[in-house]
Amino acid sequence: MTQVDQLLACLRAYDTPTVCNAIEMAQGRRGFAGFTRRTVIWTGPTDARIVGFARTAKIAGRAPPTEDPQTLRARRMDYFEAMVTGPRPGIAVVEDMDGDAATGAWWGELHARIHSVVFGLEGAVTNGVVRDLGDLPGGFPILAGSVGPSHGFVHVREIGTPATIHGLTVCNGDLIHADRHGAVVVPRDVYATLQDALARLIAAEAIVLDPLLSKPVDMEAFRDLWAAFETARV
Repeated sequence: MTQVDQLLACLRAYDTPTVCNAIEMAQGRRGFAGFTRRTVIWTGPTDARIVGFARTAKIAGRAPPTEDPQTLRARRMDYFEAMVTGPRPGIAVVEDMDGDAATGAWWGELHARIHSVVFGLEGAVTNGVVRDLGDLPGGFPILAGSVGPSHGFVHVREIGTPATIHGLTVCNGDLIHADRHGAVVVPRDVYATLQDALARLIAAEAIVLDPLLSKPVDMEAFRDLWAAFETARV
């Protein structure tokens, strides 16, 4: 098992907030900014998370496209080809260029099953619209910006270019961790140290959490626990 394979397996064991904290610990400073910045729609199970390498694209759907149907169909097929290529595991990261005004749902039962079964992707991250909530495949979580009933005029605009999802800019091939809290890009400079940072983070938090979960803690005892916690997480 390669170092990256070990990291991927490790990341699947943690939620996205924990990964954000561990990235800061691995970098030795606060100020990490590679995460989404708004409340999201999460279609997967409560404790599910998706981990994988981004396949990026941009769509739009509020207004009718101006290009001819043949061009649009060809670009959609190019999009499909792009989704099935690249490192594994993979995640579709699709920016809706209509932003908060997005109305066209790219993500519904059909596309979710195609991306899961045909392309073998783990899930999707988008600022756009999702629909068919009762019929989406359970093993393909989608983190979306809103829920809506129609696909509108949705069409592919760009493939492989950086996608911005709720303030998070994702480049093709970036390592993504996402769950019901949002999404984060794992910086390449912490690949080698993130597992150790996660272990140190959990051990540091246990200094405070274990006593709180097992017995009453007064302020005097808390001061000692917090001092030990701050020392451990440096």
